[in-house]
Amino acid sequence: MTDEILGGAPSANTPRPTLKTLDVLVGTWHVSGPGHHGTVTYEWMPGGHFLVQHVDLIQDGRSTTGVEYIGYDADSGTLKSHFFGSTGDILEYVYEMNDRELTIWFGQPGSPARYRGTFDAEGTSATGAWAWPGGGYESAMTRVRP
Repeated sequence: MTDEILGGAPSANTPRPTLKTLDVLVGTWHVSGPGHHGTVTYEWMPGGHFLVQHVDLIQDGRSTTGVEYIGYDADSGTLKSHFFGSTGDILEYVYEMNDRELTIWFGQPGSPARYRGTFDAEGTSATGAWAWPGGGYESAMTRVRP
């Protein structure tokens, strides 16, 4: 198989192993915390090179919907994502999974805006918090469908 964009060079058919660290996210989750609730669903795009998140939340009385694509960025060596919101927002994040701890950095690793949460041993729930300079909120998610 060749990749026409790369001028006929072979394309990689095997997803980066780092992506598999996000397998615990696959499924539908109920998300809740002060001022927010709703569902998020994660699923692998065919081929396994991208994890896709569908977001349907109520935050501070407003609907937040969108889709996020998470994939391996070879330039930075990170799991980078782009979130496309129904209000026209395009946001970038970096995902890191270490053991049972998930960190989602807004922008780049080391950013003061981030989510940090821990999954239970079964991978059926997680608790954590979003934090940024001057604010943040706690958030919990429970798997409702694998």
